[in-house]
Amino acid sequence: MSELQVHSVEKHEMHILYPQGFINAHTVQDFEKSIQSPLEGGKYRILINCQSLSYINSSGLGVLMGVIEEIQENKGYLWLSNMNETVYHIFDTLGFTHLFKVFPSEDEALRAMETAVPDEDQA
Repeated sequence: MSELQVHSVEKHEMHILYPQGFINAHTVQDFEKSIQSPLEGGKYRILINCQSLSYINSSGLGVLMGVIEEIQENKGYLWLSNMNETVYHIFDTLGFTHLFKVFPSEDEALRAMETAVPDEDQA
């Protein structure tokens, strides 16, 4: 089994990614492909459900930073949900919780999407 698997679905005009495992130097290319795929299809509303994400390192965070501008230019969102304590701590320590909207659950993110207006401060 690979260190990372990423499944995706479409719900309510949002592309939802479900990474499972570890995002590190060995798996970051797969993670990047999973985010680039909806962008190439013109889908700029992305939610990453982190429930099964065990770890993310700086290369994975770099992928997120690398797509923010394109998403914002297209009036989209890159939101995060269902973070476990370890993953949340990584994002929070590096200040990423101020750059990305983080929701306790996928359902809350989907409800917020229905009324969302692009926010220049948070992808």
